[in-house]
Amino acid sequence: MSTQIRRLAITELASCDACAVLRVTGELDQSGEAHFLGTLGAYVDSGHRHLVLDATALTFCDSRGLNCLLAMRWLLDRREGRLLLAGAGRRLTELLAQTRSDELLPSHRTVAHALAELPEPHRPVWPPTQD
Repeated sequence: MSTQIRRLAITELASCDACAVLRVTGELDQSGEAHFLGTLGAYVDSGHRHLVLDATALTFCDSRGLNCLLAMRWLLDRREGRLLLAGAGRRLTELLAQTRSDELLPSHRTVAHALAELPEPHRPVWPPTQD
């Protein structure tokens, strides 16, 4: 499944009952805020306690985007889950460091590294199998 609005696209790469791996592509700012929160919120509402965001194709993230990430982290934390970032670029990494959000939202080099932070029964098959 892939959803896109304006300059932001969110694509499911893999999922299981407890976790979804989503690729975030484009710009996470005010124009994509409602789409981002709505899409990720729907995953949480459907029972996913853990979300891994593949940020390798995220080209821009401002303070509104950071607030979206922190809001999802807060929501998942309340459900005893986790929000994990993978493949954050230099700009997102700098934004996280400058705002001291890097401890709340640690970035992993790859999706596989991020998934390794979760208990094995909560991980989807990675890399995804090709049908």
